[in-house]
Amino acid sequence: MTTMYAALLRGINVGGARKVPMAELRALLEGLGHDAVRTHLQSGQAVFATGRGDEESLAAELTRAIEQRFGFAVDVIVRDHAYLRAVAEECPFPAADLEAKQLHVTYFSAPVDAERFAAIDRPVFLPEEFRLGDRALYLYAPDGLGRSKLAEALAKPRVNKGVVATSRNWNTVTKLVELTAP
Repeated sequence: MTTMYAALLRGINVGGARKVPMAELRALLEGLGHDAVRTHLQSGQAVFATGRGDEESLAAELTRAIEQRFGFAVDVIVRDHAYLRAVAEECPFPAADLEAKQLHVTYFSAPVDAERFAAIDRPVFLPEEFRLGDRALYLYAPDGLGRSKLAEALAKPRVNKGVVATSRNWNTVTKLVELTAP
């Protein structure tokens, strides 16, 4: 059975560093035997269809291939359509009433629990808020991610220790659901 997946690459094409041209990423995925390959924007999203592997093995395969092709390591998270749709549907914030720049999802490579975030003094950051989901964190930042002090606190190494984390704005979250739809 063929499943549609999204590959989320962390920290590429930012400020001219760690360049991964999307045409080359598409060719790389096709070379790995995947079908229906497409990319979205320049910031590290690709979708593809495959009938083999699981999210973890596909992420590991793509991580190795990127390092071989481009000469640097890139963290990759792979998620299937059902998961991406569930993350969008389970958003605890009123997404339809917010601007896309106000709502973000951080995808984690593994489950995280509330204990990991216990040191964050949530009231200090209001009106910014976050909530946990299934291997995801939802961030409401009314002034956008670039001005968010809470996003800065959430990105600290002690918070993300032992997991890969990569964030996307709400437009990208919903676009990935659309692009991976069967």
